[in-house]
Amino acid sequence: MRTPLPISVAVITKDEEENLARCLESISGFAAEIVVIDSGSTDRTEEIARRFKAVFETHPWPGYVEQKNNALRRCSQLWVLALDADEVLSPELRDSIQALFAKGDPPANGYWFNRRTFYLGEWIWHAWYPEWRLRLVRRQSASWTGLNPHDYLEVAGATERLRGDLLHYSFRDLSDHLEKTIRYARIMANSYTRQGRRFHWYHWLFSPWIALFKHLIFKQGFRDGWRGWLISFVKWVDVFAKYSFLLERELKATKKVGDAGEPVKK
Repeated sequence: MRTPLPISVAVITKDEEENLARCLESISGFAAEIVVIDSGSTDRTEEIARRFKAVFETHPWPGYVEQKNNALRRCSQLWVLALDADEVLSPELRDSIQALFAKGDPPANGYWFNRRTFYLGEWIWHAWYPEWRLRLVRRQSASWTGLNPHDYLEVAGATERLRGDLLHYSFRDLSDHLEKTIRYARIMANSYTRQGRRFHWYHWLFSPWIALFKHLIFKQGFRDGWRGWLISFVKWVDVFAKYSFLLERELKATKKVGDAGEPVKK
């Protein structure tokens, strides 16, 4: 067997028994450490993580950005490979990472992977592709940032791209896609509220259609057939719902101010 690379694999979980084994199998024997930070799973997530000899810890859920930073801080290796539980290294990507470390310590501080999503029985090649994600970073130079639930890694210094796709098994079915879309839209609206952003009429009038045309026309989602059309229209729903939730929060806050005579602390 090859000597494991000086990499910690960081994964956050909550009831991920359907996905976690597939994720960890793709990096088995590949990295020196696996860190799984869980937020209270009630299924077999912990059992699966420990089967792959992962460090398993439970942290109350603070938000996506905060929990992924918890995982990053818990890692001990020089490099961190950040994965979601529904992601898998393709053989080509795994080979690219091994070739990178075969030359010694990598020259850049971060490496981007192109993520490819499996959706309703087929791989999506346009509406969600290419989709570059920074996922391999020098630990001391990196942190998670962004607005929940749309977190992303940042790293100080140079970055490069690696060959091979990061395979994404994001949605079980259409129901799962729609449920997650509404949940994420609500979380995003909450993040906007905390940031002080306000609803404006043009958010309803223009933003959902811009999102739809971006995926359907600009990214040529129509070439993915009916799946591309479906992805694009669900994105319309996502943006419309996000600003609707933002408006709802503003109306509720206004009503409470009127009832109490003073602003309500958030």
